[in-house]
Amino acid sequence: MQDSEIVLVGGSGKTGGRIIKRLEARGLTVRAASRSSARPFDWEDRSTWRAALEGASSAYVAFQPDLAVAWAAEAIEALAKVAVDCGLEHIVLLSGRGEESAQRSEAALTTSGIDTTILRASWFCQNFSEGAFVEQIIGGRLQLPAGEIGEPFIDADDIADVAAAALTDPRHRNQTYELTGPRALTFRQAVGEIAAAAGRPIEYQQVSMADFTRGLADAGLPQGLIDLLEELFGQVLDGRNSNVMGGVAEILGRPATDFSEYARRTAATGIWSA
Repeated sequence: MQDSEIVLVGGSGKTGGRIIKRLEARGLTVRAASRSSARPFDWEDRSTWRAALEGASSAYVAFQPDLAVAWAAEAIEALAKVAVDCGLEHIVLLSGRGEESAQRSEAALTTSGIDTTILRASWFCQNFSEGAFVEQIIGGRLQLPAGEIGEPFIDADDIADVAAAALTDPRHRNQTYELTGPRALTFRQAVGEIAAAAGRPIEYQQVSMADFTRGLADAGLPQGLIDLLEELFGQVLDGRNSNVMGGVAEILGRPATDFSEYARRTAATGIWSA
């Protein structure tokens, strides 16, 4: 493994940069593959794929925008064929929990003949600090079409630790792991913990799906992203993913990070200051 190269498809995302730091700390040769990397990788331009993968023995793949989109499974199947042609031995796929389209992508990869590790992750804690929700949190009110269904939010740092282990330890090949936090919280409860950590009032307001999508459109989000968020909130957050799973402990030998710890750590950076 010391002489091999690992490529991270989606290396500029929430998990990719974290994984790169962990692998480099182990003295491994790592490179990111994204639209802005030295060897560009664009999911919508397949002519970029081969050059981005060549020379690597393993890859971490985070699909953009999300495995829930209709064309994801076919793209993953095509990527696997290129990976095999390039001599890759192993792909770690970041997947989602309870998404039928994500499961089709998983199947396309696992039947390709390449060794695979599937990481099914719940919603990221970092969506509140690095993603779609951060501006509303800073503004003091988060409005979403999510009610009293619990979600065991997962810390992206835990995902990075797990992915680094999966990429470097052959025992995790051809395995599927469910990655969640140690307890399920509603979005209202999550916002309450953020407010307590930040030391300022932050409200959660449940809104209708129609009001939610209208607000996204008014904010200028593209229709494709609006459709994706509507699917995620309308289908995946129905209780199917509320169960806490032990994938983090199974791989790392320690408990998953609690949301309250994430909130305290993130609040200390000042990101949620008004």
